[in-house]
Amino acid sequence: MKVPAVDYAAVFQALPGAVALVTPQLVYADANAEFLRLRGLAREQVVGRFVPDDHPEKAPAEPLLLRVLASLRQAAGTGERSIVALQRYDKEDPDEPGVWHERYVNMTNIPVFGSDGRVALLLHRVEDVTELIRAREVALTLQESMLPALRPAGRHQAAVRYRPAAEALNVAGDWYDLVDLPGDRIAVAVGDVVGHGLPAACVMGQLRSALTAACLIGKGPARALEVLGLYARTLDGAENTTVATAFIDWETRTLTYSCAGHPPPGLLHRDGTVEFLDQATDPPLAARPEHGPRIQAGAAFGEGAVLALYTDGLIERRGEDIDTGLARLADSLARHQTDDPEALADAVLTDLLPPGGATDDTALVLVRL
Repeated sequence: MKVPAVDYAAVFQALPGAVALVTPQLVYADANAEFLRLRGLAREQVVGRFVPDDHPEKAPAEPLLLRVLASLRQAAGTGERSIVALQRYDKEDPDEPGVWHERYVNMTNIPVFGSDGRVALLLHRVEDVTELIRAREVALTLQESMLPALRPAGRHQAAVRYRPAAEALNVAGDWYDLVDLPGDRIAVAVGDVVGHGLPAACVMGQLRSALTAACLIGKGPARALEVLGLYARTLDGAENTTVATAFIDWETRTLTYSCAGHPPPGLLHRDGTVEFLDQATDPPLAARPEHGPRIQAGAAFGEGAVLALYTDGLIERRGEDIDTGLARLADSLARHQTDDPEALADAVLTDLLPPGGATDDTALVLVRL
């Protein structure tokens, strides 16, 4: 079978993404139709132009230009792709001169090698993600409105934290809750819905409310997750949600817990040791072919101990075993154990989240026992 000749110039122009070709000397060699449309320029206004001269007239765009130039030079110098992630700039409305709108872009610079093995061109790809960012802001606002404000855990100290992913375009479905129970008891829960954006935020809100009601029945964490699992089977998007729930009883100085596919709670004892409560872990919600009872386990605690519940964004890193993340968490809890819960929560996030922020959402609840 004869393979037809490929017109790569036509393919380049038809690409749905905005792409330009730049020489190692930072001169535009070509630009496809989508790049020109995004820039609002004709081809002759781009090709042959020196990239450092290519910036909007509005001054706030200049820091973006500097990042783009640094990324292009890095790709040309190292021969490796360089990413300029999630940058904001202002663009003048073509229909309303003098009116500027904020836009958001991701950029990727990819080296193209010549026959001599040296970088001959740089493929400069621009992705306008403004609408995704706006959708993310709506989802994040909805999610934060559904997460409860911290209430006193009876007469006991507690701290909660929620951190959205630093570079993700959609928020995830992480949540936390603290529920007052009769007597000197509370229920604590964290959960993580599969998926992102508005759908995950909506499912999160429904599951959190259902779990609150189930905890108030007062028959223990396993029974609460059983009820929640039944509800999850009726709710689109709730499948494979992970949840950890613990009931704390200060009168008996014991806690009972149950986990549905979730990382184990950590119990920091006064001697600095950390016990991960992993004796009652079942599959995630609605993950089994048939609904069944869940298990729970118990643990004793002394005065001044700390219970930590969290979502996987705190401990999991790509290419790293989960035990490494758990060890990092245990070390941080032990080193800062004398701090009050608010300071301890900040210290744990500082220790465990990457400087630029995690790639997944993170929820954290700390209760001083």
